[in-house]
Amino acid sequence: MNVSIEGARIYTTLPLFGGIPITASMVNAWVVMAIITGLCIWLTRGLKVENIGKRQVVAELLVTTCQKFVIGNMGERYAHFVPFIGALFSISALCSLSSLVGAFPATADLSTVLSWAVLVFGLITYTKIKTNGFVGYLKGFTTPIAVFTPFNIISELATPISMGFRHFGNIVSGSVISTLLYAALALLNQAVFGWLPGVLGEVLGGIPFLQLGIPAILSIYFDVFGSFMQAFIFCMLTTLYIANAAEE
Repeated sequence: MNVSIEGARIYTTLPLFGGIPITASMVNAWVVMAIITGLCIWLTRGLKVENIGKRQVVAELLVTTCQKFVIGNMGERYAHFVPFIGALFSISALCSLSSLVGAFPATADLSTVLSWAVLVFGLITYTKIKTNGFVGYLKGFTTPIAVFTPFNIISELATPISMGFRHFGNIVSGSVISTLLYAALALLNQAVFGWLPGVLGEVLGGIPFLQLGIPAILSIYFDVFGSFMQAFIFCMLTTLYIANAAEE
């Protein structure tokens, strides 16, 4: 087993599996999936019809909220997408929130979110073919006139790319801004307290006084609000694209 460090990722190569690299984002995504699975098992144990407990109330609230979201955007006939959208939102939000505990978020890896976008693109294409037939799906690229066929193909292929890069860009931009702010505050802290003479300046200049408050406020926005918002937007686009595909 070979291990190499490259930036924020740790690559582990497993010779027994054809030298497949295992990245930090993959490991963290697996951990998140294991947590989601454990929570689902815990929340759904011992379900009752009457005299339900707080755990079941939470489970029913989560399911009901997801049902309203999916049915409200896609219609009753697409209620079977509720588990998929719920799982997509959960893994997206929790992967992004993993940065709060110092883990490398899987959503900061383009390959992760792009794979989700490709999966959604497959569902969109399947829905179009199921609705219009394969010939009707191909004819759709010639609308409104045949000369627009190349542009329609490019527009179709741009869907997963735009979804993946949008999610990836927003998560990474938050991490970059937070990192730059930490570095700037460290320099400012040294400039403010480092001018003191002797050991006093060295000691106070090395204590990150200015890094205690401001980064925490921004972390609430980028790490918490941003994580849920990007997961919500990705799921919203998924439901709208699939619903629109059935109407074309």
